[in-house]
Amino acid sequence: MILITGGAGFIGSNFVLHLLNNEAVSEKILVLDNLTYAGNMSNLSAISSNANFNFEKCDINNALALKEIIRRYKPRAVIHFAAESHVDRSIKGPSKFIETNITGTFNLLEASYEYFLTLDNGTNNTKKSGAQITKKQFRFLHVSTDEVYGSLEPNEPGFSENHPYKPNSPYAASKASSDFLVRAWNKTYNLPTLISNCSNNFGPYQFPEKLIPLVILNAMDHHAIPIYGDGKQIRDWLYVEDHCRALFLILDKGVIGETYNIGGNCEFQNIELVKKICLILNDLLPLKDSAKITQYHELIQFIDDRPGHDKRYAVDNQKLKNAFSWKPRETLFSGLKKTVQWYIDNLDWVKSIKNNSYKSWMKENYSKSFKKGENESS
Repeated sequence: MILITGGAGFIGSNFVLHLLNNEAVSEKILVLDNLTYAGNMSNLSAISSNANFNFEKCDINNALALKEIIRRYKPRAVIHFAAESHVDRSIKGPSKFIETNITGTFNLLEASYEYFLTLDNGTNNTKKSGAQITKKQFRFLHVSTDEVYGSLEPNEPGFSENHPYKPNSPYAASKASSDFLVRAWNKTYNLPTLISNCSNNFGPYQFPEKLIPLVILNAMDHHAIPIYGDGKQIRDWLYVEDHCRALFLILDKGVIGETYNIGGNCEFQNIELVKKICLILNDLLPLKDSAKITQYHELIQFIDDRPGHDKRYAVDNQKLKNAFSWKPRETLFSGLKKTVQWYIDNLDWVKSIKNNSYKSWMKENYSKSFKKGENESS
C-alpha cells in the first residue's frame, strides 16, 4: 500500500488517478486528506468504488491520528503532497503555512520514522503485496516546489538540485523548511527519503485561485482577468500528468537521500500565457454576438503587483532525464488546450467549488485592485 497525503488536492488527486488507472500498478492506495478548501473528494469520484482505493480524513497536525493510521495500514511508501500552496494566501495569513507545511511535515516524519523502526531488517526479496514490508523497501517521498530557490535573472541557468535556497514568500519559506526537515530525517535518522522540486503545474482539478484556472473561469464568466504588475513574470510550466509520471519514477527508482527537480522546459511570461489561453477559448468556446466583448483578451486587466513577487523561475531537469529517460510529453499549447477543454466539460465540478469561502477570498484578494466601474473577478 502507498499512503498519499493531500491526495484529494490538485496534484495529489491527479497522482492517485494516474496510479489507479495504470494497469501496471496493482497496489492499494490510501489517501489521507483533511479536505480543506482545496481538497475535494469529487476529484476522486472516478475511482471511489475501486477496490484498491482507501480514504482517511485526517489533519497532518494531528500527530496521534497520523501514527495510528500509519500503524494500521502499514504502507510501503508515504508520498507527501499535503500543503498550503498559494503564495497570495501565505502573504495574508502566513501562520497556517507554518502550521501545515512545517509542523505538519514534522509530524508526518515522526510518524513515518516510528513506523519505520518497526519494520524488519530483511532483504528486498519480500514481495510487496501481502508480506511484511522491510526497511529496505520503505520510501518517504516529499513533493516540493521550485519556489524554494527564489528568483532568477533573465539570463541565469535554471534551478539545479544544487542551487542555493533563497525563498522570498512565506509559502516558499515554509516549503524550504519542510525540505530541510526531510533531509535532516534522512541524514540523522536514516529514514529513506526522496525530495522532488517541481515547476508550476497545470491541468484538471486545479483550484481556481491559481493563474491558469482563474483565467479560464473568469474568461468563461466574462469577468475581468487580473494580471499582477506588468505580467512579465516568467514561469516554467509543467502539465500535471507529466509531473505524475516523474514522481512514480522517482518513487520506484530514485536514489535514497537525493533530490530531483521536475520542470516542463517551458518558460513563458504570464501575460503571454494568458493571451494563449484567450486564443484557445476563442476557438473552443466562441463568444456569442450578444457578448459585450469580441475577444477574450479584452478582459485582461493589470492590477498592483503582489509583494516579493519572484520575476522568473526555470528548472534544470537534466538529472531526472539522465536518471530515468523522462521528458514531458505535453507542450504548453497541447496541455493548455486539454486543460481549457476539461474546465469547459466539467462545469458541475467548477460550480461545486465556487462556494462562499471561495467567493469571499476572490473578493478580498482582487476586487479592490480593479478600477471602479469595471468588471470584477468572482
